Amino acid sequence: MTTRRRTHSGSPYEAEFGFCRAIRVGDRILVAGTGPVQDDGSTTPGDAAAQAERCFTLAVRAIEALGGSARDIVRTRMLVTDFDDQQAVGAVHARFFGDAPPVATMAGVAWLCRREWKVEMEAEAIVPAPETGE
Repeated sequence: MTTRRRTHSGSPYEAEFGFCRAIRVGDRILVAGTGPVQDDGSTTPGDAAAQAERCFTLAVRAIEALGGSARDIVRTRMLVTDFDDQQAVGAVHARFFGDAPPVATMAGVAWLCRREWKVEMEAEAIVPAPETGE
C-alpha cells in the first residue's frame, strides 16, 4: 500500500469543506485549488498579479512541506475571473517557474470561493526518488 502524506495551509476552507492543501502519494504531489488567502485568513489585497503571487507561493510552500520544490511542478491550472487579468497572471506564472516551466492551463470562470478573489490555482508535482548512494 502506498503511503499518503498530507499537509494543511490553515485556510479556513480546509476544515469547513473537508480537504487538505496537498497530498503526496508515492512520487506525486497534488495541490488543491489555492486561493489568495493570507495567514490570518483574509484575502490578499491588490490586483490579480498580487493574488497570483500569493497563490503560487502557497502552492510551492505545500509542495516543499511534502519534500518537493517548485522545479518539481509539472502542471498548473489557473482560474481567473476577468479576461483582462490573464496577462498579469501569466506574467507571474512565467516569473515564478522561470526556466523550468510546467504544462499549464488558464481558464476563465464566473466566480471563486470569495467574491474578491481574482485568481485561484492548482499544481501537480512529480518528485524524484531520493538518491540511495548505490
